[in-house]
Amino acid sequence: MSGKHRFWEGKRVFVTGHTGFKGTWLSLWLRMRGAEVIGYSDGLPTGTAMYRICGLELDLPWIRGDVRDGDKLQQSMRDTKPDIVFHLAAQPLVRRSYASPAETIAINVTGTANVLDAVRRQPTVRAVVAVTSDKCYANRQWEYGYREHDALGGADPYSVSKACAELVVDAYRRSFFAHSPGAGSIGALAAAKGIADAGTAAAAAVATVRAGNVIGGGDFAPERIVPDCVRSVQSGTPLLLRYPEAVRPWQHALDPLSGYMKLAERLYQEQGAAYAEAWNFGPPAGQELTVRELAGAIAAKLGAPAPIEHAEADQPHETAVLRLDSSKARARLGWFPVWDAEETIRHTADWYAQWLQGVPMQDVTMRQVRLFEAVEQASRPQSEGGG
Repeated sequence: MSGKHRFWEGKRVFVTGHTGFKGTWLSLWLRMRGAEVIGYSDGLPTGTAMYRICGLELDLPWIRGDVRDGDKLQQSMRDTKPDIVFHLAAQPLVRRSYASPAETIAINVTGTANVLDAVRRQPTVRAVVAVTSDKCYANRQWEYGYREHDALGGADPYSVSKACAELVVDAYRRSFFAHSPGAGSIGALAAAKGIADAGTAAAAAVATVRAGNVIGGGDFAPERIVPDCVRSVQSGTPLLLRYPEAVRPWQHALDPLSGYMKLAERLYQEQGAAYAEAWNFGPPAGQELTVRELAGAIAAKLGAPAPIEHAEADQPHETAVLRLDSSKARARLGWFPVWDAEETIRHTADWYAQWLQGVPMQDVTMRQVRLFEAVEQASRPQSEGGG
């Protein structure tokens, strides 16, 4: 292991939603860097799941619990005494939020509050990265990328739940985490009055992260473009595109996850409070693709039937254009996207192609992580300083 990653050796890292698509990539990557990962999840997200495909059920500690169960979360953190918390557990599907709006809000909003409630009562925790979404922004259909200080909002239950989660984190940060920005008056007052154990988790610095549409091998969620392309290969039937002209900041999962880890390292440090705020992690301008372009490229790589455009009049609302401005992460964290759109599509398709061939997928996944790290390291001298 290179010296630059030794920070993670021996760190106890609590990951909610560790069995999900991004959670599996993150958990495996953290373990590769020497961290002791403790997962918290109520189950596998889909019948076919990356977590199981990669064999992690057998060798990664897993606490079975729902983030809506605040008592279970608090007991789990007391028992495991983590140093760092990544909160990824969520109801992540826009279309499902229309069918189950109350469930979506309970998981994404109350679940986030429960995680922070557990953190503030567990003094070993020094850094928290709470994952929300680029859809937390009040979308104005602007062509330029949204910045961290732009207004929050949403026109659907999922987007609103993520905007609310951002507000919940900010309220907890200001009220209960004494070493976070803005906590001075409110947090100090609460501590002085002894309100609800205020200040017991004073060492924790809490940040939120907002990423664009993430793709990569291992996603099997329903009604997502890449998994639908894979199912198209398996069934031999064309994929139907509901919003072919929608523009999204597609990126490989490893790109934002690398940013989350960089941020966690900064939060953990003595001056971590300076980083306890919201952060965007998205691809650079010019790398966005329409749904049609992405689906066509993935289908071609996998040998799937060409997608068919099929937009019904009664489809639920989804944003047509969405871009992120990640200049703050570039300037202050030294983060930059490693894989462009072409490489993202190639590595994503390659993962699924090898899975369809029956190749051991933990090995494939770890090889992609190592390749990503090698490219990141080789690119760093040319990429830093230009953000």
